[in-house]
Amino acid sequence: MSDERRRELGQFLRDRRGNLVRAELGLPPIGRSRTQGLRREEVASFAAVSVTWYTWLEQGREINASRQVLEAIARVLGLTGAEKSYLLALGGYTPTPDAEVAMIEEAPAHLQRLLDSVDFPAFAVAPDWGIAGWNRAYAGLYSRIAAVAPADRNLLWLIFADPHLREMLPDWEETSRHFVAEFRAEAGARLGSAAHTALINRLREASPEFAKLWGDRGVERFASRQRVFLHPVVGELVFEQHRLVPSDAPELHLVMYAPVPGTPTGARMGSLVAG
Repeated sequence: MSDERRRELGQFLRDRRGNLVRAELGLPPIGRSRTQGLRREEVASFAAVSVTWYTWLEQGREINASRQVLEAIARVLGLTGAEKSYLLALGGYTPTPDAEVAMIEEAPAHLQRLLDSVDFPAFAVAPDWGIAGWNRAYAGLYSRIAAVAPADRNLLWLIFADPHLREMLPDWEETSRHFVAEFRAEAGARLGSAAHTALINRLREASPEFAKLWGDRGVERFASRQRVFLHPVVGELVFEQHRLVPSDAPELHLVMYAPVPGTPTGARMGSLVAG
């Protein structure tokens, strides 16, 4: 850790410690009138570290703080998600997603407006790969999306459980393998959570192909790639698949299928949307 990061980490901790309201933590005032701010000894005690060590941390001394200790301090100081991520980044750690993530059934209005503003297929995916929003072009590509029960409107579930979608994918074996490996890579701390376990068990029971791929334990990071669909009305559609992460809603990913230049995909999608 650089000297500048150590100094910033220490100052950040001092600022957040000083802003806490003692009564909200069940603590009495310091003296007769000081109702705001925790003592270093109190933070150290609640975080289960020594007072000397915590003092050195705030002073920007050259000491190593583990992720577990920084997370404990973040809990004591009541840091927001963004503040905790910042603290971990200062300590040289990347943030870990929460094991239990609230279900996201609908994309925020401003992200839905973004989806609606593009004329090619686009949709929003929640951490559990539930489809939380889509635009008119995506409904033209996958006409069953609105009719699918909300509980089944999950990208991983549909790729294995919907024969209509499977028929549209000439490279289904390769696509499904990518999906399973990417899903495993993104599950992170959610592996073993109740919602995650329920989805995996359901997929195992419904699809022998999924059970085999999950058992292979493949792991891949998402990469933009070409996607080919055989649409029952307009025929072959060739897209380049991209994914964007909104900075103000990083739990959602926006997946977009841009028509590949030199193919009739754009015109064919236009006829679907117009229809």
